Amino acid sequence: MRARNEMRGVRRRGPRLKVDKIDDAELSKVLNRLGEAAVNPEAWRDIMDDICKAVGASAALLLQSDIRTPDVPRTASIAEATELYFRNNWHLRDPRAKGFPRMMAGEVVTDLDVMTPEQIRADPMYNELLFPSGFRWFAGIGFWADSAAWALTIQRTGREGPFEAIDKQLLAQLAPRLTETATLATVVGRTALTAMTDVLDRVRQPALILNREGMVLRTNAAAETGFDNEIRIRERRLILRDKHAMTRLDQLISAVRSTPDASAIPASPILIRRTTKPPVVLRILPVDGAARSVFLGARAMLILSNLIPRPAPDPALIGQAFDLTPAESRLAALLATGASLASASEHLRISRETARNHLKSIFSKTGAHRQSELVTLVSQLA
Repeated sequence: MRARNEMRGVRRRGPRLKVDKIDDAELSKVLNRLGEAAVNPEAWRDIMDDICKAVGASAALLLQSDIRTPDVPRTASIAEATELYFRNNWHLRDPRAKGFPRMMAGEVVTDLDVMTPEQIRADPMYNELLFPSGFRWFAGIGFWADSAAWALTIQRTGREGPFEAIDKQLLAQLAPRLTETATLATVVGRTALTAMTDVLDRVRQPALILNREGMVLRTNAAAETGFDNEIRIRERRLILRDKHAMTRLDQLISAVRSTPDASAIPASPILIRRTTKPPVVLRILPVDGAARSVFLGARAMLILSNLIPRPAPDPALIGQAFDLTPAESRLAALLATGASLASASEHLRISRETARNHLKSIFSKTGAHRQSELVTLVSQLA
């Protein structure tokens, strides 16, 4: 009833509830701070709080036009409403979304630009979500993050009043600065991701980056080298032939989707078995800093241990270290890459009996008792 009484003010002539005017000077200060968010994704909440203070509003939220996820920058004042917005799938049927094309064309759009007062009074989302949460009036400012369309949505309460024409003119100056900041944040984030994966590439460590939806944003050269029909990327998804490991990976991706950005993703290593090659261990690492830009969507790094063969140590170095003959050194170097005794003997074009004799001599000289011990010992020289 209270919500309906407040909404009657939309069509009633005469005095209305006081509308807080936008403080243009304070808004200009916020515009000068936007650059902070390009390199520090954590700065968005404070900046949006300052925007709300400058424009006489109570809450602000960033939304992407085509991909809606709950892990978006927002003020604390709208956190609970945002959770309900996504949990109850209002993001799939938000009546204000029809104004998105106009926002991206440069217009600041309010709820009264896309709905009549009667439609607002009757709309389920307003009655079940916005009114009970204390929000009444909306304004959306469209901007671009590289090629992705976003909007800064601002909410006022009934006491703060609707956005007037002069408010829309002042809010319009946010659009180009938001585009500049978001595009720069995307570039900085991509550069950070490239640096992260390239560092691992230098030590031949396969790695790939997932976004919030579990799709692959980037892979390094070491990973590309190791992909085959058992571990591969298809339509930007990591696909595993090992069904048990694929089930575990699906569970991991579900955790990526549901875990807030500020929280660590709970996940244990995944063992991926292969038919003719050694198993691979998949581990997850967090993505931090500028790489976590909301506009880029990077959420987790996957490390694939043992995806590619270990680099063979220098046989000459092995021979010097353990006083091995050249033939024994070549065999030890091959075994250190994970090759079996049979495949190593075939590669060296020696009989298996000769290979076994060499191995016994190698064991004696190195002090190793099993092939796995020898591999660990020799690999340290790689």
